Amino acid sequence: MQYSIEVNNQIEIFDLNKVAKQASGAVLLRVKNTVVLATVAREDTLVEEDFLPLTVQYIEKSYAAGKIPGGYIKRETKPGDFETLTSRIIDRSLRPLFPKGYAYPTQIVVMVLSADPEVDLQVVGLNAASVALYLSDIPVNRPVCGVRVGYINDEFIINPTNSELKTSALDLYVAGTKDELLMIEMRSMPQLNDELMPAVDSCVGVDFAFKQNMNEFSEDKMVEAIDFAGKAILRATRAYEEAFSKHKKEDADLELKPEILNDEVAIYIDKNYKDDVKNAINQMAKSERASELGNIAKRILSDDEATQKGWDEKLINNVLSKYKKKIVREQIINESIRADGRKLNEVRPISIETNILPNVHGSCLFTRGQTQALVVTTLGTDSDAQMYDMLTENTASVEKFMFNYNFPGFSVGEASPLKAPGRRELGHGNLAKRALAPSIDINSAYTLRVVSEILESNGSSSMASVCGGSLSLRAAGVDTIKLVAGIAMGLVFEDDKHAVLTDIMGLEDHDGDMDFKVAGTFDGITALQMDIKLGGISLDVLREALYQAKQGREHILKLMQKADEEIVINDAILPKMELFKIEPSKIVDIIGQAGKTIKEIIERFGVAIDLDREKGEVKISGNSKNSVDGAKDYIIELTSKENKFNRKSNDRRDNHRQKPVFNIGDEFDGKVKSVVDFGVFVELKDGVDGLLHKSKIQNPLNVGDIVRVVVSEQKGSKVSLSLV
Repeated sequence: MQYSIEVNNQIEIFDLNKVAKQASGAVLLRVKNTVVLATVAREDTLVEEDFLPLTVQYIEKSYAAGKIPGGYIKRETKPGDFETLTSRIIDRSLRPLFPKGYAYPTQIVVMVLSADPEVDLQVVGLNAASVALYLSDIPVNRPVCGVRVGYINDEFIINPTNSELKTSALDLYVAGTKDELLMIEMRSMPQLNDELMPAVDSCVGVDFAFKQNMNEFSEDKMVEAIDFAGKAILRATRAYEEAFSKHKKEDADLELKPEILNDEVAIYIDKNYKDDVKNAINQMAKSERASELGNIAKRILSDDEATQKGWDEKLINNVLSKYKKKIVREQIINESIRADGRKLNEVRPISIETNILPNVHGSCLFTRGQTQALVVTTLGTDSDAQMYDMLTENTASVEKFMFNYNFPGFSVGEASPLKAPGRRELGHGNLAKRALAPSIDINSAYTLRVVSEILESNGSSSMASVCGGSLSLRAAGVDTIKLVAGIAMGLVFEDDKHAVLTDIMGLEDHDGDMDFKVAGTFDGITALQMDIKLGGISLDVLREALYQAKQGREHILKLMQKADEEIVINDAILPKMELFKIEPSKIVDIIGQAGKTIKEIIERFGVAIDLDREKGEVKISGNSKNSVDGAKDYIIELTSKENKFNRKSNDRRDNHRQKPVFNIGDEFDGKVKSVVDFGVFVELKDGVDGLLHKSKIQNPLNVGDIVRVVVSEQKGSKVSLSLV
């Protein structure tokens, strides 16, 4: 059975009851030439643990794009980052729909069978999974829709093509059901400003100077964009219900776990241990709180009533956990009291230290309350960039800005084994990357890798990674456009009341109704992520949360500005790279006959040089600033107009006569022309420089110094010197 639904700028063709009929729910969805299979399967036995055992796997098949997997093994193996992140998006969008107490192992699998390069696979993947879940016998009675919003030519665009998205200033992904928003992912997209791009003329040594707009979005503009997405979601979910409600399987007769396993225990705790629980919540640090709640559970277990009624430790811990959650929420809603005594809009104390690691390019230790991130930046060259394949791209993509997030067990006091990064680590790293990317110059000559090591965690380590990452880049000498800070917001709903919390800690994240992370500058938002646990959120509450987040973000940015002013850059260990333009026709002057000139420059200054003949780009990299600057100055002089005649004359002389001959023992008063890692070059005569090796230098020498030197050796055009 086939349904064609035209909604939100695309035609979605659903095939029902055609494939995977033994699954609880299955659907084939086609959009243009993209075809996706989504299936839902569940087990019949409840798990003992108190959580929703949902697994979502989004899988891309190489054959979908007419490709054979690369590498030694010619089949799909571990999922790539895009697959993992898309699995998270689908999971976070659908998880809130499951009824409370549902504890049956459930698996949602989304397989991309055919891929159109212009179709958004994350939108299609979620919509297919949502309909498959809606059609199944699992008691989920509302379909979800995902939409992407772009901002092109000052207009919002619903579900832009992949090509259109590349020109968009905004990438906003929203999932919801009817008028309830469930999940938001947003990032601003840097845009080149052609009007500020300098023309390439006869001038040489002009820095590569494309200008870019950072494209932060104001809080009001974000609400407008989310409202635009919400209206599109309402249209689509109504269309899904109308088309598929009559095909939905009857809900299975499933046992749902009660929220509180035993009301008698809850009443007993409220009567006898309420003050003890409140004291553990309000006056204990994170580790002490857990320990004290454990002690309370043991005391209850030893009470006569527990013994008489047969309450076991598992039951008491379960009820005590739910009771603790109730107390936390009541205090916030009714008394505006948070567990650590802060005001609802107060940020925890922050300390910042930069470049605490002496032999790394840039580092920042960012501590906020009991959350601590050590963030390290490393500078590399083009050869260090990350290459990856996208199903919708014909060629491999290259990523010159990487952000890796690591979360070892000791950060939360656990003795757990160190493993490869999981979905959570990849998701947090991707969020931090999206937040910081707009602040990095698109035309940077460097490949940048930022690594966040979480040393302690009690709420929003991803936002600590954003703050530490922004300062770590500055500490490595990267001239980012603006500082970026991030803050995590929480929300608690009780009846008709709500409270917005700034800088939530782990307890408030666990017991609250929303996790809302916002990153940006003083001027606006660069990235945000929202997950809602219960129902939807109104635009008024969303606006309130965004403006409260702005206050917190600005507070953090002021502290970061002060830390930025105090950074001492490790110049001695930083690699140096220069990217500049010359006239393309003069690239041959750098290369020389049979590559002779460029080889001499590389050997003389100890640098690497990459040339682009078409663009006239020259990229110089090396381990020393002096070496790179010297090579750059040399090339600019070599290719400048005013030296054109002399260069031709020198070339002719080079072809018809030998280089000047020096005798061993000849002495000169020479000027230091350049300083490199292995010594200095000293100007002798007839434009010839000699090398004074660092092993022969007692005191530091600088460019322009006059030194008395003696020729100790000559091999061809290479002259070695010693100090007199």
